Amino acid sequence: MDDNSFFSIDRLVEFGLGMAMARQMVNIMNESMQTIYIPGSANNIRQPQQNDIYVAINGQSVGPLSANEFLHLVNDKKATKDSLAWMPGLLNWKPIEQIPAILKIVALTPPPLPANL
Repeated sequence: MDDNSFFSIDRLVEFGLGMAMARQMVNIMNESMQTIYIPGSANNIRQPQQNDIYVAINGQSVGPLSANEFLHLVNDKKATKDSLAWMPGLLNWKPIEQIPAILKIVALTPPPLPANL
């Protein structure tokens, strides 16, 4: 077998090193993609952090709130889809219905049980 053959030891070592470099590049890209957050995007790669929701209630800024704290405001009818909210990455306060990461909390909240049960 000559040294230019794909199966020569030199070519196999080069191939192995190339594969190792490719694997490292893929790992770095995957780590980077997991930390990306695109404000206003309907398909965010990274979800907002635990305590980064602010809501305007009665003209006052309330927050930072966790998703659970925000859910309590929604359940108590203090925050609706029309309430103004802000989170890191947004330039201005917006109605909750224009912020997909927060709107899904409102949309997934079940309605109250009927009184005649």
